[in-house]
Formats: sequence, structure tokens, C-alpha cells
Amino acid sequence: MYRLNKRVRKLLFSSLVQQEIGFFEATRTGDITSRLSTDTALMSRSIAANVNIFLRSLVMTVGVLFFMVSLSWQLTLLIFIESPLTIVLQKLYNKYHMHIQLAMQLIMLYTGQHLIRNGQMSSGNLVAFILYQGDFGSYVRTLVHMYSEMTHSVGAAEKVFDYLDQKSTVPTDGNLVKETLKGHVEFQNVSFSYPTRPNIQALKNVSFKLKCGEITALVGPSGGGKTPCVNLLERFYQPQSGQILLDGRPIEEYEHKYDHNKLGVVGQEPVLMALSVRENICYGLQNCPISSVTAATQKANAHKFIERLEHGYNTDVGEAGGRLSAGEKQRIAIARALIRKPQILILDEATSSLDLESEHTIQQVLSKDTGQTILVIAHRLKTVEKADKIIVIERGMVMEEGKHEELMERKGCYFCLLQRLSHNGE
Repeated sequence: MYRLNKRVRKLLFSSLVQQEIGFFEATRTGDITSRLSTDTALMSRSIAANVNIFLRSLVMTVGVLFFMVSLSWQLTLLIFIESPLTIVLQKLYNKYHMHIQLAMQLIMLYTGQHLIRNGQMSSGNLVAFILYQGDFGSYVRTLVHMYSEMTHSVGAAEKVFDYLDQKSTVPTDGNLVKETLKGHVEFQNVSFSYPTRPNIQALKNVSFKLKCGEITALVGPSGGGKTPCVNLLERFYQPQSGQILLDGRPIEEYEHKYDHNKLGVVGQEPVLMALSVRENICYGLQNCPISSVTAATQKANAHKFIERLEHGYNTDVGEAGGRLSAGEKQRIAIARALIRKPQILILDEATSSLDLESEHTIQQVLSKDTGQTILVIAHRLKTVEKADKIIVIERGMVMEEGKHEELMERKGCYFCLLQRLSHNGE
């Protein structure tokens, strides 16, 4: 039973981690944990124990019934009259159960005596029948109990199988793998709505290009559509219409792990493990030399503050990086992305907690001709004004795109956005 429980939980967990992000937005956490902890245990007990006991009791019931009929079909008929009557009366008046049972035994003994007098049954057979009758009642009660348990377990098993059969709405069966990936990204008339808000379009016919070797800044007001663009590029969701091309091929054609290995993402609130600084930077990489780690931290302007820590690169960052400041966590996260040398690098407010000096240092490193496709999402003017191209997205639509100077001369959406930021002191 425990081996089966372990196997079912492993299969269920494997199925859950392959679901798209929208599945977890629409499904409550309590439901998922209940399936993993409670329902899998009920399902395993039903298959490994309840079915076993049920089948065993069924065989014993049929066997005992056969012997009882062979001894006396008349007394067996009385047993079949007693069982349903007892069940009904037990539900109505439980305190009378022991009495309405005593009466049936008296009737059975009287009938048995009558059969003995008529020569239809021996006294030994009557004793054997009474013994069989006691076992028969026990087996019947076990069958009823096990049937109730199995009915309850079937409901739990149905919920487990619903998750096991759940298929991700984001296709992950692509098999395209390229030896060299340039990282040229193109959004073609992409429209998208979140699964939990199907009537609200987050993106409306969005089209733009990200070229390799360039830094593209995606700007706009909160809720304008920047995050959905990143989520679609990360393959967290599937657009309702349009397509995203990577080096001229639809992004869903690429092998799923290959696609994510070529994509590096640093968010505003990066997640660190309760490990050392070095282990956090090398997380998931095999045989990562310290020289590669220090090279990445120097690019992220993190090497100096790491060396000042108590144990340097072996310092434990604490639960979720709680021993580090927000800016230090962001720099470690940037180093963790850079060490993987992704062809496409997404910085989603990744420098929001950094001081101007650190941000300037990182920008200088990123602005060098690394051949990467870099997408920057930020509100700070200094972060985006030196980008090779700025795309302004608002209300789910691309309003403008061009360099900082060009957009300022047009005095359109970008100009108005910066005016509002300046007015608010940002």
C-alpha cells in the first residue's frame, strides 16, 4: 500500500509540475495539496487494502452461503429474511437490534428442531449451520463496510485521475534544436487574455521585433501589457491569436528545455534558495568552476560585496535570501542569469533596488557587443534612455517605438509618460 501511495503521489506531482501557469491561477492551492496528501492515501488504501478485504470477504460469504444451503435451504431462507430486516430496524431503533436478533435466533432454533423431528436435518448439521450463520453475518457486515469505504475512495480517486489526465494548454511537444541560435524574436499580431480573465484582452494585435545584439526597452504604465509580453516569451501561456517567432520559427516548435536554456530572466523580486552564494549562482549547473562564478558576479557588480561577506562565496544567504538586501539579491540573480550565457536576456525591473552606480556598471556591461538579445522593462528614465530601441505599450497595444531622442521629438505617448514620471518625482 505504501509503495502504491508513493508511486501515485510521484505520478501526480509529475503531472502537476508540467501544467501551465494558468492552471495554478485557476486552481486553489488547498485543492492541490489535498489531492497530494489526502486523496492519494485514500486511493492507495482502497486499491491495496479495501479491495483485498472486500474480495476476501466476498469469497468467504459465497463459500459459507454454499455450505449453509447444502445443510438446510429452509434455515438459509430465514437468514435472508433476517439480514435486510435487521439493517432497517437498526437504522430506525438501534436499541432494539439485540432483541429483533434474539427473536430471529429463537425462530431459527424452533425451525431447526422441527426439521430434526421430521428427519430432514440432523442435530450435528444444525450446530454446524449455527456456526456458519455467525460467520456469515460477520462477512456480510465486512462487505457492507468495505463497500462504503470503497465508494468514498472512488470519489477521491476520481479527483486524482482528473489531475493525472490534465493536459497543459501550452504545447511542450516541440523538438526543434539548433546548434546556433541568434535570438531574433518577433511578435506577429499577438492577442492574449489571461485564462482567469478571458473577457479582458491583455494584448491586442501586438507586433514588434527584438534583434540580437541590441538592447530593447519595453515601457508603459502599469497594466499596459509589459508583463504579458514577458510571460508569453517565457512560454507560460499560449496566445489566443498571432504567433511569436524565434529566428523565424514559431516558438512552440522548439524543444521545451532547449528554449528555456536559451532564455534568461531576472525579475524584480528574485527567488534565492537557502544555500550559499556560490550554490545559488550555479544552481542547476554541473561542475561550474569558481572562475565562471566570479566572472559573472563582476559583470553584475556583485563581486565586491560578496567578498566582504563573512564567508565570501560560501556565505549562506538564508531562507529566500533573507540575510541579503533587496539590491544584493538582485545582483546575485543577475549573475545567476549571466553565468548561463543565455541568448535572450530579460530584465524585468531587475535593477529597481540598485543604486545608480551599480545600475550604471551593469548597463555598461550589457551595452557591450555580446551578441545577446536583451529586453529591459523598467520605469527609470536612466535605465531605458540608452537602449537601442524603446517600445511603448499601453492598453495592450504598441503605441510607439524608436530611440529615446526620436520619441522625445515626437512628443507622443513616450514624452507624456516621462512627463508624468518627472511630475511624480520618479
